[in-house]
Amino acid sequence: MLRNFSIKNFYSVYEHLEVPLLLNQRVPDDYRSLVGADGTRVNKLLALIGANGSGKTSILKSLAFVHWFVSHSFVAQKPEEDIPVVPHFMGENEPTEFSIEFEAMGKVWRYDVVLNRQRVLHESLHRYDYRFVYIFKRNWHEESKSYQVELKPDFDMPKKEAMRARPNASLIATAAQFNVELAVAFSQLNIVSNLTAMGKYSLNSVEQLLNAAEALYGREKSLATARRLLVGWDLGLSDVTVEKQRAPDNKGEEHTLYLPYGVHQIGEQEYRLPFFDESSGTRSAFALLSKVLPVLEKGGLAIIDELESDLHPHMLSAFLDLFISPETNPHNAQLVFSTHSHEVLNALLKEQLLLVEKDENLNTDAFRLDEVEGVRSDDNFYAKYMAGAYGAVPEI
Repeated sequence: MLRNFSIKNFYSVYEHLEVPLLLNQRVPDDYRSLVGADGTRVNKLLALIGANGSGKTSILKSLAFVHWFVSHSFVAQKPEEDIPVVPHFMGENEPTEFSIEFEAMGKVWRYDVVLNRQRVLHESLHRYDYRFVYIFKRNWHEESKSYQVELKPDFDMPKKEAMRARPNASLIATAAQFNVELAVAFSQLNIVSNLTAMGKYSLNSVEQLLNAAEALYGREKSLATARRLLVGWDLGLSDVTVEKQRAPDNKGEEHTLYLPYGVHQIGEQEYRLPFFDESSGTRSAFALLSKVLPVLEKGGLAIIDELESDLHPHMLSAFLDLFISPETNPHNAQLVFSTHSHEVLNALLKEQLLLVEKDENLNTDAFRLDEVEGVRSDDNFYAKYMAGAYGAVPEI
């Protein structure tokens, strides 16, 4: 469960930016929020709203990057490779900083990391008891060209190995290779995204449709849910199937493919259509469902840039309902997303709307709508935002 996160000097975010998901007790107690282990209320949904180029993707990329760094940096990078972190052009020679506060295994944790392209400068994991106490700390000493590492018994990695951890890899990702129980748990948190270091990738591509079909094949519960939702959203679709086939690759060697098909019925006659020939909205919805359904079924976090891409507005509302309803979200999964479909302004609480804009130094700033003085819960957020009352709108 994500509670708060902060960023500094990452893509368009130059100055320190904190993004809170915690709620106060004045917020309506309904299914749009969830309750943490310590009784604190937390957002299920957080929508990033703002003009093109305001930095919404940069904020979402920070979460995707930290997840990648903690989970995959040890195996995904060669020892000599740079860390794929991009600072703001005003901070080219300054480090990038992240801090993530989250709940896992019934405890509240905070993960901090400071790094540049060459190395981790500081990394630490803290657990909240009566205050935050460190589980491990790792600091780079430029004078000795070495790391100073402090470990608590909870993080049972050999200190000698921790001190030799690669400078371009997270200590958590490294410790997971030694089967350190806590590191393995954190490296396997259920987090999905449609972002990479290069930005958002299209859910409409052949590769993504094949990946989606493979993800859903054999998972009857997920496929049945996807089928029910897609049939309900698409007037011409009566069924969705996934077939496993063998096909030759470019070298003539056979490999397994998972192919999705849409079934359309006219009278008593059924017609199968490869999903590649379905509408862009149907294809995007299928690929998106393959990502979010496992999170909804087990709990976790979905980070989606431009959620509405190629989707009908009614589909966007239906996706939000999947996370709001306890029937489809029994394990309190969270969704953090950006959108240009501003109708969502009236579907969410003011505490669930993060307005994003750039200042005169091309630095991304963001603020929750409940931080704007005078905003009432019964205001027409959409009308006032479109009129420019809250800021974070394009100047045309």
